[in-house]
Amino acid sequence: MSNIAKVLSGRQDRGEGVGTNEKAIPFNKQDYQSLKQECLAKGTLFCDPTFPAESDSLGYNELGQQSPKTRGELCSKPQFIVDGAERTDICQGALGDCWLLAAIASLTLEKEILERVVPHGQSFTENYAGIFHFQFWQYGQWVDVVIDDRLPTRDGKLLFVHSAEGSEFWSALMEKAYAKLNGSYEALSGGWSTEGFEDFTGGIAENYELNKAPPHLFKLMQKALTLGSLLGSSIQITSSRESEAVTSLKLVKGHAYSITGAEEVNSHGRLVQLVRIRNPWGQVEWAGPWSDNSKEWSSVQPEEKAKLVHLAEDGEFWMAYSDFIQHFSKLEICNLTPDTLSSEDVSRWNYNQFEGDWKVGSTAGGCRNNPATFCSNPQFVIKLEEEDDDPLDGEDGCTILVGLMQKESRKDKRFGRDLNTIGFTIYKVNGYFRGRNNIHLGPDILLRQQSIAGNNTFTNLREVSERFKLPPGEYAIIPSTFEPHRKGSFILRVFAEKEFYSLSLSLSLSLSLSLSLSLSLTHSHTHTNINTYVMYILYIHIHKEKKVFIILTRFLFFHTGTDVKTDGFSMETCRHIISLLDEVFKKHDTDNSGTMSSHEMRDAMKEAGFHLNNDVLQVIISRYANQQYAIDFDCFVGSLIRLEMLFKMFKTLDKKNSGKIELDILQVMHKCERGLK
Repeated sequence: MSNIAKVLSGRQDRGEGVGTNEKAIPFNKQDYQSLKQECLAKGTLFCDPTFPAESDSLGYNELGQQSPKTRGELCSKPQFIVDGAERTDICQGALGDCWLLAAIASLTLEKEILERVVPHGQSFTENYAGIFHFQFWQYGQWVDVVIDDRLPTRDGKLLFVHSAEGSEFWSALMEKAYAKLNGSYEALSGGWSTEGFEDFTGGIAENYELNKAPPHLFKLMQKALTLGSLLGSSIQITSSRESEAVTSLKLVKGHAYSITGAEEVNSHGRLVQLVRIRNPWGQVEWAGPWSDNSKEWSSVQPEEKAKLVHLAEDGEFWMAYSDFIQHFSKLEICNLTPDTLSSEDVSRWNYNQFEGDWKVGSTAGGCRNNPATFCSNPQFVIKLEEEDDDPLDGEDGCTILVGLMQKESRKDKRFGRDLNTIGFTIYKVNGYFRGRNNIHLGPDILLRQQSIAGNNTFTNLREVSERFKLPPGEYAIIPSTFEPHRKGSFILRVFAEKEFYSLSLSLSLSLSLSLSLSLSLTHSHTHTNINTYVMYILYIHIHKEKKVFIILTRFLFFHTGTDVKTDGFSMETCRHIISLLDEVFKKHDTDNSGTMSSHEMRDAMKEAGFHLNNDVLQVIISRYANQQYAIDFDCFVGSLIRLEMLFKMFKTLDKKNSGKIELDILQVMHKCERGLK
């Protein structure tokens, strides 16, 4: 399927609710119910051809084909869930995915969310067919992942995640489904709990460095837990030797913990802030103040203590908030989307998401350190109108969370591809541009005014996110890689405490495909009629002045009507026409190299009369630019005539002058493809 076809198909699907949590997309086009019924009818057990029980599914390096870690046999007498899904069902195995297990452990505290990720009606007894399925959020949409139940084992024991009970397998199967989604088990090694949080909820994460904890952080944690948010924490390591090292107080460095509670207790006549934490290993607990058997609990009333303390070596423990921010390095909070919980008793964030691409030669502009290309990055605008009701920090303003996530980060590990270093910048939209759609902020705006916000540091994580408090107004968010000319796809998400609006800042070219094609284009001319340029391109290719004279005369009468009194264009007029485009080209050939960079094409096209969006611009770059993404004069005017043909075709087919046309599939093939390529 071509890139354009994928865009069309995706937009149609989203319009029909496909990809929502009520209508997840079958991953690899595998429909769980159909496959299960087929296996039951044949009396066979499902064997997944897309994620087989072979070495490639385990990994590519540490868990590759020759690894001694991956030899063993299959398990017997399994059960899916015994007495409900609990945190003790999640014990880490030989895979370094404690970040994922911490997220799963937090998930068990939210039954409603858990039941979405782990659908009902699955077991090893009733209608058993060796097939199971799980649902995950992936880059703006929910997907349903089908797996078989052949799990990696060694010496009769599960190699990776397992339950403390031993025969309960929902967590191991869930880990397998997530490994399939990301390409292999080994792809899950190393990460942050927020990645799992987000993929289980569709929420947006924020991170806090605990040595710089804001004064209201404990209250923020309490509020987040009340709203069902998922929380995790970890202790930073300074070298690989410290990974999984256990401190004297029994905390594990470089290990992902989940936060399961935040309470205040009365002790010696004062309130003490406590945080409840779980180690996904299911053992190794904090041995400092307020641990399970510490003397601090003797100062708490028995009934209050009974509500909080459960004496067991289960990996869960309490510690003072003051100790928490001293011993731990990082706190992660995953804030949930408005549709995550059905309860009407909780507050909800308002939410919007945008998708985009950094394409080399058109929209991969890099950060503001690259003024020649920065303004070509995708741009998105939000409008904030209402201030927060009860701000935690006591300051007036509109609270928003902005998250920029790059796609397919774990799948690319197999091929040795590094993550892009990403970030975003926020600008205030003022003056003429305020309230307008279908515009693109250029260097005259973005390079002449300072940004008002942005993430603190560009980083090579899957997602960068940050919380801001801004005055009411309109703001342009510009996501970018740090360096220019780095390709990638991303999703930009915005959460706000109050309702907000999004505007289309990039020029519009909207397409959706069902039985017909709906096409909306924006075309405006400036200075001179674009057909002048069409005539000139004919001159370039024909190179016969006599024929140019005839062609220009015909175009003149065709476009202006016979009421114009003229005998045709003179040779002097032709020379003026030639010099007109030459001036446009030279103006944007800033280094006098005889070519324009692809990033300069947008402004050159605008001056020539075309206002183009990123999709059309990328098609032009792909068709006309050389390997260095430079465009010479001949290709510049060649692209103009192609565009003119497209717009002329559109205007001819737009009988009602509505700005939209409907084409059947043959018209799409014969007209649009001919016009764009």
